[in-house]
Amino acid sequence: MSQEWAQRYGGALMNTFGPPQRVLVRGEGPYVWDADGRRYLDLLGGIAVNALGHAHPAVVAAVTEQLGTLGHVSNFFATPAQITLAEKLLGIVTPGGAPDGSRVFLANSGTEANEAAFKMARRHGGPDRPRVLALAGAFHGRTMGALALTHKAAYREPFAPLPGGVEFVPFGDVAALEAAMGDDVAALFLEPIQGEAGVRPLPAGYLTRARELTTAAGALLVLDEIQSGMGRTGTWMAHHLPWGEGVVPDVVTLAKGLGAGFPIGATVALGEHAATLLGPGQHGTTFGGNPLAAAAALAVIGVLEDGLLEHVTAVGTWLKEKLGGLGHAGVGEVRGEGLLLAVDLADPVAKEVCAALLDAGFIVNPVREDALRLAPPLILTQEQAQTFVDALPTALAVVGAEGRR
Repeated sequence: MSQEWAQRYGGALMNTFGPPQRVLVRGEGPYVWDADGRRYLDLLGGIAVNALGHAHPAVVAAVTEQLGTLGHVSNFFATPAQITLAEKLLGIVTPGGAPDGSRVFLANSGTEANEAAFKMARRHGGPDRPRVLALAGAFHGRTMGALALTHKAAYREPFAPLPGGVEFVPFGDVAALEAAMGDDVAALFLEPIQGEAGVRPLPAGYLTRARELTTAAGALLVLDEIQSGMGRTGTWMAHHLPWGEGVVPDVVTLAKGLGAGFPIGATVALGEHAATLLGPGQHGTTFGGNPLAAAAALAVIGVLEDGLLEHVTAVGTWLKEKLGGLGHAGVGEVRGEGLLLAVDLADPVAKEVCAALLDAGFIVNPVREDALRLAPPLILTQEQAQTFVDALPTALAVVGAEGRR
């Protein structure tokens, strides 16, 4: 059955992702089933999207109820769900509440959220501030503006020339950031934890210095929390963790887990700049902020508010310690926060290990040649995670990954 679907996939869809590893037909909680009836523990969560797992009753109920009243309206009109969601986001993006004047733009995805932030940077900078800074290893999306902020050459080069003015600063290097910053910089884009680069948290103190430098230069500090936000690290935002040192950015972008599988993105502008960064006619979206997406996001927030953040911290801490304590020569550093983790491997065999784990019933991601990424549903239990801890040494043995480096 799966083979038949895979053949049909190859004959109908563009080859942007390569052949599908499996054809999935249903999910429940942290598990999914393929077309042949095999069950898998989903430890990737749609790349940090399925925050509440699959078919969560709160999301199903919210979307079903909303669809029974309004599914879509144009942006000539507003809906209670849209307004309520924006208010909720302003209340959680900054501890203690957003500064006066803060505003939200609702979109459909992470790349759209970053496109809006890029346009805000251009509006803020004008002709006198043509430079925008981002970090080596950054991933901010695939559309042209977001792609200009994305560091990986293989993603960028086929589509050059990209929107200009973007410069990349070495990751975590404060001295390099100090040297690059100036009064001709419109904005600095940062991921508090770089997901696609291998789950790399910014070093302690970096965000604080970035805030000081951008404030002094009159530049915007934009934090991309698309993968790391919405409870993924056990806090609402990764920059709320202690090493964020209470930094308040100018713009925060969100998506992925915000809708727990329903497409949605958000660009949250904080404080004095918010009202002037984008005005009527300067940006827009047909589907952004539609009542279905807003209802899904409100359901997600409601579940997170009901003790799930504490659960993420507890299970994430336990899992990180268990994986780090395996004592296997093929396993190196275990890195990350909450339920956004990377397991470094002693050999560049991540793809082979992921394939062996998939055969054993576990979905993980080879985020680098020598690292596995885990971004499971936030409802994952310790007992479910233990089955992966038990399976990893066997998968390493299957591919002969015994720490040859």
